[in-house]
Amino acid sequence: MRVENRKNSDEQRHESLPKPWTLGDFEIGKPLGRGKFGKVYLAREIKVRRSHHITIERILKFQFFIALERRNDELKSGVLVLLQSKYVVALKVIFQQKLDKYRHYNQLRREMEIQSSLHHPNVLRLFGWFRDGDRMVLILEYAHRGELYKLLRKFGHLSEKQAATYILSLTQALAYCHEKHVIHRDIKPENLLLDFEGRLKIADFGWSVQSRSKRTTMCGTLDYLAPEMIEKKAHDYAVDNWTLGVLCYEFLYGAPPFEAENQRDTFKRIIDLVNLGLMLCCYVVVGYRIMKVDLSFPSAPQVSTEAKDLICKLLVKDSSKRLSLQKIIEHPWIVMNADPSGTCNDE
Repeated sequence: MRVENRKNSDEQRHESLPKPWTLGDFEIGKPLGRGKFGKVYLAREIKVRRSHHITIERILKFQFFIALERRNDELKSGVLVLLQSKYVVALKVIFQQKLDKYRHYNQLRREMEIQSSLHHPNVLRLFGWFRDGDRMVLILEYAHRGELYKLLRKFGHLSEKQAATYILSLTQALAYCHEKHVIHRDIKPENLLLDFEGRLKIADFGWSVQSRSKRTTMCGTLDYLAPEMIEKKAHDYAVDNWTLGVLCYEFLYGAPPFEAENQRDTFKRIIDLVNLGLMLCCYVVVGYRIMKVDLSFPSAPQVSTEAKDLICKLLVKDSSKRLSLQKIIEHPWIVMNADPSGTCNDE
């Protein structure tokens, strides 16, 4: 009798445990985009899978593709936001063949580990993941308006109010990430998404790293790389601050500040301390030394002096002299133009 009761108890316990997701749990919709390792699809969960909150620690027991490290306290004890019936999500499908070809396993593991531990209004949520045959599938928050890159291409450039609102949202999200010892290292318009209210979401943590010490890996996208990364020097959180300056410039002028005809010239424009002719330069006084960054401000579109001041204080070659995230939030241009709610409609 005791054996029978124990057997029934074990069966009930097994039935109560969450089962891993499969593609059969979702109605797959239109493709949203594609990347180096796979594609992203719009999807809707077909039925309710879980009627109670499940900690990430429990979910991890059912992820057989990789064993994530439990370094972060929030990852250990955090509660995973559950998918509800007919919940609309984005499925990022990553192909095993691509992972094998580029030896991307460690990077994917780090991306999943970091993004699933972050809970901020301006960070795209990673709800879970599962393996389906030769594919790894990430279940992501769906950002209805898509990439900020497309909005920028549509209008050419943004208004100062739009730009300031997005920079404020980005700064607040990065401040949160940096508190968690996460450096993103690849912030660009293609990795910034907009939800249905126009609220910005940081996505794609493929190049991010969680570390208290400086890093030396050169990674990210060329136009947005900080000088210390190009020079293969140790870098820290300040590389994200540099990128905020690049993005602020691009939002207002429609192109990155160091864009050039080829990679070599872009490198040179980012790290060169010499004025290359008739271009205007930002001058940042460091003691008695004046460091020049090859940065020009076109005459059109018209951009306020306050916006240019913020850009100049971020695009500083010496990473220790760049404006801090808190100072960005307090900057007059941000205070005058940004919508504190973080929502932004097309203008």
